[in-house]
Amino acid sequence: MTKMRGTLIGVYKADGGVAGELSYFFGHLIGTRSCSLCDISHSLVSKKSSFKELERHLLEEHGILMRMIHLNERNEREQKASEGREPCILLEYPDQSISMFLDSTDLTALSGSVSSLKKLVLSRLDLYL
Repeated sequence: MTKMRGTLIGVYKADGGVAGELSYFFGHLIGTRSCSLCDISHSLVSKKSSFKELERHLLEEHGILMRMIHLNERNEREQKASEGREPCILLEYPDQSISMFLDSTDLTALSGSVSSLKKLVLSRLDLYL
């Protein structure tokens, strides 16, 4: 495995847990809730296999761990870096500092495509690390 270079932290625009998941699911069905990161990473009921492959590829080939969290699962640093900008993907450096990596506009432009996310992430990694 490659040396660890950092962690990408995907922040969903939804709360975790049964109540949060159900609230998002039904809100999404009736058109009152949306999360472009959810659309990229998940099918109707589970994480897409192509997204799991992206997570594996980033870790094994680039030394980048990808961790996905919900709004109510963020720690103080993650909340400070992402508040009001969700969904987004943050980059946590080895020194524990955090910066915005992809914002909601970037994610929306990907139209739910894992392959487009992969291309964008790989193109930006060299700029950030």
